[in-house]
Amino acid sequence: TFFIKDTFFIEDNPYGELRFRGEHQKSFYSLLGEQAILMGTFSKTFSPGFRMGWIACGVDEVINKMKHYKQLVDFHTSIFGQMVVAQYLADNDYDAHIKTITDLYKKQCDCMLEAMDKYFAKDIHWTHPEGGMFIWVTLPKGIDAVELGKKAADNGVAIAPGEPFYEKKRGEGTFRLNYTNSSPEMIDRGISILSKAIEDLRKSK
Repeated sequence: TFFIKDTFFIEDNPYGELRFRGEHQKSFYSLLGEQAILMGTFSKTFSPGFRMGWIACGVDEVINKMKHYKQLVDFHTSIFGQMVVAQYLADNDYDAHIKTITDLYKKQCDCMLEAMDKYFAKDIHWTHPEGGMFIWVTLPKGIDAVELGKKAADNGVAIAPGEPFYEKKRGEGTFRLNYTNSSPEMIDRGISILSKAIEDLRKSK
């Protein structure tokens, strides 16, 4: 292994199960064993309202230290929430559920990508996801995504500006779009409204 002894690779992978294109990737945890710690969550697969995460770690000493720290922070995660998730997993086919939502997310993602191709100017760039819940958009230079977010919100469209995701950079023209909670008709209309907001900002500069 190329890892230094007693050094852990921490893998935070909340969207790994939501792949709808390409090949599923092996986790570092499955490849590195005890030198990796894998973190995931049910909030992206079971229900956004249940902020229920999990950690896979093969070293008892590390698990015990994490449990002690967890108790210092908030004592423990909601017992009721844990029981609801446990009962759901016992009563339902979780893999079938993942298949259902990833099939749906693929359709919604493709719909949003098609709308962006139709409405957005050629100097706007975006990712083409193979899974997950979001598309990352980069605006032309000079257009502030925070300003765009306010303008879009006034017209009923929500975006997540990229600025809070940067440590120091400000005024970045990047933002995130979520395609998982809207119908194809809403997605098309939303991207149309967003495109107009972008062009209005461009004209005002």
